[in-house]
Amino acid sequence: MTDDYNEDSSSREPLLKIRYYENCPGCKVDRAKEMNRGSPVKYLFYIWMLTMCATLPITCIFPFLYFMVRDFGVAKTEADIGSYAGYLGSSFMLGRGLTSVAWGIVADRYGRKYTIVIGTIVVVVFNTLFGLSTSFWMAVITRFLLGSLNGSLGTIKAFATEIFREEHQAQGLATFSSAWGIALVLGPALGGYLAQPVEKYPHVFPEGSLFDKFPFFLPCFVISAFALAVLVSCIWLPETLHKHNVSNESNKDAEALENEKTTTTKKKTVQKSGNILLNWPLMSSIIVYCVFSLHDIAYTEVFSLWAVSPLELGGLNFTTDDVGDVLSISGFALLLCQIFLYSPMEKAFGPINLARIAAALSIPLLQSYPFIAMLSGFTLHLVITIASVFMLCFPTIIDTSLFLLQNRAVEQHQRGAANGIAMTAMSLFKAVGPAGGGAVLTWSQKRLNASFLPGTHLVFFVLNLVEALGLLMMFKPFLAEKKTTPSQRS
Repeated sequence: MTDDYNEDSSSREPLLKIRYYENCPGCKVDRAKEMNRGSPVKYLFYIWMLTMCATLPITCIFPFLYFMVRDFGVAKTEADIGSYAGYLGSSFMLGRGLTSVAWGIVADRYGRKYTIVIGTIVVVVFNTLFGLSTSFWMAVITRFLLGSLNGSLGTIKAFATEIFREEHQAQGLATFSSAWGIALVLGPALGGYLAQPVEKYPHVFPEGSLFDKFPFFLPCFVISAFALAVLVSCIWLPETLHKHNVSNESNKDAEALENEKTTTTKKKTVQKSGNILLNWPLMSSIIVYCVFSLHDIAYTEVFSLWAVSPLELGGLNFTTDDVGDVLSISGFALLLCQIFLYSPMEKAFGPINLARIAAALSIPLLQSYPFIAMLSGFTLHLVITIASVFMLCFPTIIDTSLFLLQNRAVEQHQRGAANGIAMTAMSLFKAVGPAGGGAVLTWSQKRLNASFLPGTHLVFFVLNLVEALGLLMMFKPFLAEKKTTPSQRS
């Protein structure tokens, strides 16, 4: 194994003699962690790139989804476009929700690297095919396959927990969630800037070219090309899964077996974990995560659709470039937040309290959006950008905290399955999000003169109801936190 952990390892010795299996990749990683106290930047970069690759295809479609559905000609009226856009946006999450547990089991049986490589290949193939869609149903099917055949996101979370020592696990998962958040912003930015290039950049992309026939192919092509580069880099990705002859045997148990050969009766036994579905600290954090995921994906789609909607429907009348500008600035701010602020805030408040604070602050901010729409010019762009920055940072802080709780609630041999369950449940909730958000936005735009919650006041109020529910569920007795044990830190 060639990695940052091996630097100067020959000159160091583990503080505690532990038996490591010679041909076990997980033991090689654990031995390197025992010898090195630092947090290798190389693996933070791997986590960043892999997460970006898996997440960019999810939201790159949102800025041009309105125009893509319009061009397919399936919507009878302009107000109906939001509903069809929701169905198309939900197809990815529905596919991922049906298969994430299976991919988690594959990751626990065959390895993290194996599952990540397959997921990256799927992005290269099906994201490209989506950009070449010629009909609404072709777009739906390719998005469904893109979600159902890619199980890498949950596996990356397990990898981010296992590749670092316990004191650096928060940093690894913060890198995952920040890359997730950046991709949720960079994806729409790419979609906004690169969609319909013949109209925006006629000197570079002439009429009659491939990008004229497929006006939404360029952002998909760029993301697929990036995924291909990431796929090549996976050659050097280490495997963290333990593959012993004796199943589910931890390093501590291996040490005990070694000592039995030289001592009299000293013995340790492998403690077997119970049913993962009965692990309430895990399941409660997954349920809370699902509620916030529903809110996050609905907000992401509603924001893009609302921003490009005409003024008479309560929108901002932004162009795709305007949306890209707002989201690009938000993404840069999120990067700074996760790199410099999350770890000290998590140490100061703890993951649960930090998530509660972020959820509470987001509610009044989100309800102010309809009033922000009354502004115009530079003031509108400035205020909506500041609001977007906070509305991106808050959900990412919540997700990172819940990732920590989930991965610390199980041992390594269940971590892939645990993240698979989380991804399945989250994906099913997120499958409802775009369709529900699009439907509520369409409904709100048809009741502009209502006496109670007129127009877009309604859609942001509904989003806040979901956020408030998630906030309430983060208190006892619902949400439980499990203290980590030595065997869970491997």
